[in-house]
Amino acid sequence: MEVKIIRSPDRKKTIQAKMVGETLVVYLPLGMHREEERKFIQEMKEKIEKKRLKKQINKDGYLRKRFDEFNSKYFQGKLKVNSIEFVTNQERKMGSCTPANGTIRVSHKLLNMPGWVLDYVIMHEMTHLVHPNHSRGFWAKVGEYKYTERARGFLMAKGMEEEEVETNS
Repeated sequence: MEVKIIRSPDRKKTIQAKMVGETLVVYLPLGMHREEERKFIQEMKEKIEKKRLKKQINKDGYLRKRFDEFNSKYFQGKLKVNSIEFVTNQERKMGSCTPANGTIRVSHKLLNMPGWVLDYVIMHEMTHLVHPNHSRGFWAKVGEYKYTERARGFLMAKGMEEEEVETNS
């Protein structure tokens, strides 16, 4: 990505960056330290790349298709979701679900893992729409996916899933 820096003596503290075509245009105060400039520009480039990646990996609707397949197979088509998408800002969690507003987010890191691991995370997060906890009922439902134990072991070995104790709820 090309970067164009515009330093202004009129800017005292504010920094601004925007994409103009394929060029990142960065507006900086004139006296800003070069190391601070480099750090800011690198952060902005990473932010833009993550935004582009998120758009790219969600464009084919793959997660929605898998949601519909799993909904039919495991939930008799009863689940409703407002959005299910890959995100680029989940560093430790592989997925998350907000049952109150029907959103499921799946880490883009799963794209580099076997498909059955991604499917397990989809099943796990979908089950939170029914069981917003990690109760026995939750784990029983997640366990209907035949590769649950294998996927959990895989993620544990990678340090991406903790062994959880089920709750009684």
